[in-house]
Amino acid sequence: MDRRTFIRSAGLTAGASLTLAAPALAQGTPDLRWRMTSSFPNTLDTLFGSSQLFAKTVSDLTDGKFKIDVFPAGELVPGLQALDAVQGGTVEAAHTVLYYYVGKDPTFAIGSAIPFGLNARQQNAWLYNGGGNEAVNAFLADYGVLAHPGGNTGTQMGGWFRKEINSLADLQGLKMRIAGIAGQVLAPLGVVAQQLAGGDVYPALERGTLDATEFVGPYDDEKLGFYQVAPYYYYPAFWEAGPTVHYIFNKAKTEELPATYRAALEAASTVCNTRMLADYDVKNMRAIRSLVGKGVQLRPLPRDVLDAAYGSAQQLYAKLDASNPKWKVMYDPWSQFRTQIYEWFRVAEYTNDTYVYSQQAAGK
Repeated sequence: MDRRTFIRSAGLTAGASLTLAAPALAQGTPDLRWRMTSSFPNTLDTLFGSSQLFAKTVSDLTDGKFKIDVFPAGELVPGLQALDAVQGGTVEAAHTVLYYYVGKDPTFAIGSAIPFGLNARQQNAWLYNGGGNEAVNAFLADYGVLAHPGGNTGTQMGGWFRKEINSLADLQGLKMRIAGIAGQVLAPLGVVAQQLAGGDVYPALERGTLDATEFVGPYDDEKLGFYQVAPYYYYPAFWEAGPTVHYIFNKAKTEELPATYRAALEAASTVCNTRMLADYDVKNMRAIRSLVGKGVQLRPLPRDVLDAAYGSAQQLYAKLDASNPKWKVMYDPWSQFRTQIYEWFRVAEYTNDTYVYSQQAAGK
């Protein structure tokens, strides 16, 4: 079975409505070339590599007639301006994280991750079967773009700190690179939040203009060398329990495509969404052992930090619910979905995981 046949038959389980008709691909479809900018440097092979897999899959599904050239962050536009580039037509597509654009509207974050939100499985359930994709694209329509889920890192790490965090008091005045609306949650706790692209973080830590940074997890963080300048590695990233990375497309350009090409974009996104999480689970499993072997000090975030952050998050969400109609339209059904899926996960997943992990930790 060749790759294109396999993807058609097996790779669309999360988007079963997609059907690609081979005869339609063979006739009446144009040769087309798009450009995609990534928010990630090519040194981050899992994140940037997902864009390359996406482009290859689209090409395979269209017999090489629809090609997408992929560019790393900074080559065409800065990584945090990917949305603007797609919206303005500089490029037709981007691979990015929607919470990078909370400066435009905090509602962007819900489609990716907000503090104390959904894990990766729950996030996919919401997006594909809980109305999430529809809500995200209704919101994005005002920006002239549409999106498909294109990856998930799984629960991230809480980040790298130059000094130990033993209590809530240690956050006072802490300068931390942190993305999304997590900075707004941590600000009342004394954190001075900054949003920097990945390539700018290491020198800022080295110079001491940053005291801490979160990024992704062991695999990417080790490649970026953060452990060399910030030896304390905290967990978990309560602000990113299951962050979705999206492929976003210029809406007008996408609507001009043949139906088979639009289906190829969605199918390739689904393939990448599944593959990225599997890749990170294996790579992080190995990288955390490597980091500990290099002397990294693993630390859990103190309970008073988690409790204070949880309270701050709930206050922020209530404020946004009362003041931002777009936030309310997406957040309220999302919050109801979270309550219901948490109830289910506590029944089976949590009890099973808690027991088997405790047994393994006891050496049994």
